[in-house]
Amino acid sequence: MALLHAKTAAGRQEIDDRARRLPAALRSILLMVDGQRDDDVLRALLPGLRAPPDALEQLAAQGLIEKVGGTAAPTRPPALTEGRGQDPELYRILHDWMSASVRRHLGLKGYFMQLKIERCTDAAALEQLLPDMVAAIGKARSSALASRWLDETRQQLEPVAIS
Repeated sequence: MALLHAKTAAGRQEIDDRARRLPAALRSILLMVDGQRDDDVLRALLPGLRAPPDALEQLAAQGLIEKVGGTAAPTRPPALTEGRGQDPELYRILHDWMSASVRRHLGLKGYFMQLKIERCTDAAALEQLLPDMVAAIGKARSSALASRWLDETRQQLEPVAIS
């Protein structure tokens, strides 16, 4: 389980009065912090909101958010495509899964995401699109669905990565 963050009193006040004049991307992330979304889900939203990779840390340093639960993951798991980024079978599986997910979860809103998927030439490039895909699904549907989709994606690729 990842860390859970919630707004502090100062964070709620900032939402109300905008006194600190936060950049739009940081304000958007602050709005998304609700004590329910974990670190992974919030970080997956960062690229879609054009927020800096350390947005959560910046908000915490300003005293606008605080950790309220969960545990920090000791380390990030290795990339799913690590050492196999050029594997055509892995590329096919990931490409088909992501394309089907665009149709299923995004519909016409996913047109530009599908273009990004089509531009990828290997599995490693597709894996780099996963945060964008999670952000798009989170925005179009829900963050819970986006998190489940990412888990399902990892499950789909694990047997391929082991063999």
